Parts: sequence; C-alpha cells; structure tokens
Amino acid sequence: MIRAYALDDEPLALRRLLRMLEASGRVTLEGSSTDPVKALEEIARIRPQVLFLDIQMPEMTGFQLLEQLDRQPLVVFTTAYDQYALRAFEVNSIDYLLKPVEEAHLDRALAKLERVLAGAAPAPPLGELLAQMRAALAAPRTEGVERIASRTGERVHFIELASVTHFYAEDKLTFAATTEKNWVVDKTITELEQKLDPARFVRVHRSTLVNLAFVDELYPWFGGRMILRLKTPNKTEITVARESVRELKERLGI
Repeated sequence: MIRAYALDDEPLALRRLLRMLEASGRVTLEGSSTDPVKALEEIARIRPQVLFLDIQMPEMTGFQLLEQLDRQPLVVFTTAYDQYALRAFEVNSIDYLLKPVEEAHLDRALAKLERVLAGAAPAPPLGELLAQMRAALAAPRTEGVERIASRTGERVHFIELASVTHFYAEDKLTFAATTEKNWVVDKTITELEQKLDPARFVRVHRSTLVNLAFVDELYPWFGGRMILRLKTPNKTEITVARESVRELKERLGI
C-alpha cells in the first residue's frame, strides 16, 4: 500500500481525488488538506511516501511548498495546466493528473509509483523537473495573438490586448477591463494565464491578471501583501497576494 497525503485548495477536487484513491485499494491515506500552510506542517510530521499536490494555490504554490520540505516525497501533481507546460513532467517521468482526474490516469500514476517504491524504476529528479516546469510556464504562448473576444448574444466584439489593463473574476464571470469599459470574456483566469504572454500579463491574485504596461505604483500592505495602482483615469488599485509578490517584482525588474 502506498502511504499518501493529498493537498488541493479546491474542496470538491480534493474530495473527488480522495474517493478515487480510497476506491483504488492501493493507497493508505495518511492525511489531506485544502490549506497549504497547514499541509506543510503535517507533511513534515507524517512523512508520506507520496504527495498528491495541486500547483496553483493561494498563500503558497505547490512549487513553494516543495522547496520548504526537508525531505522530498515522491510527487504526483494535480493541475489544470495545458499540455504545452506539462512536457516537462513527461521528460522526467514524474506523473501528473489533469483536473478533473480520470480513473485511467490515476491508475497509470499509481502503477508508476508502485514501480518506483519497489525499486523497479529510479526515483525522478524533482529539482530538475521544477526548473524545467518553471521554464515551460514562462515560455511565450501567444505568438500572433493580439485580441480576445467578448460575446454578447449573437454579437462578438474583439478587444485589443494592449488596451486591457487587467482581467478579473467576479460573480462566476471573467472580465477584461479597459479604460473605457469592462467586457465579459468566455475564459477563466487560469485559462487566460495559460494563454496570455507572461512577459505582458502576470497573475497577482487568484482572481486577477494584470497588464504590466499599466502598472503605475506598488506599495506594501498588510500580511505581506502589496497594493498595485494602475495607470487608469480612476487609479484602479489591486491587491497583490503574498505568494505573488516576488514574481511580480521580478517581472517589474525590482
């Protein structure tokens, strides 16, 4: 039996994964959480053989959590990232599960884990994987894409990305904000993050992507967060999540 711990900030996704792991009859669940800070302490104490780990979480990403562990377990990532970014996983024989997790893919991951734990296959080089994954996620993915569509009934309006100050999610909808108005777009924030050029747009919060060309000011806020002010007529202010501060500063060259 594989001794495992599961971490995903989405309760529904976590419950689905736990049900599937229990139903497999191949895993002993030694803990689970939707809170990465709590999970970090539990993983260090429990020392599971395998960690089923979400990548994009508030407060702490999956990458950041792994960097803080003294002892690295085997890792199976659960993620919504596209196939382009996931090539890095395949190169290093680390498995990954695209959400929503499918039974056949979970069986594949468990079979790989069993081979590694039995000594029939080498443990994957996690450090190398993380470096390649970051490089893959940072690679431009928007060659030739300069507009995004907003659909209202039968009418489609095309918005120039250069005019979008930021994208934000609110009331189960995603909006492209411009200096003139806000347009509803048929993409989630995660989908936009994968699609847009990371040299131009950066995710500063779970629900917000910002166009770096419109950043005017940045100043500290409570709890390690920051406030970002945009070059808009109303001086729009956006909260930068603590886990996004470092990346934003790097993108801004500070």
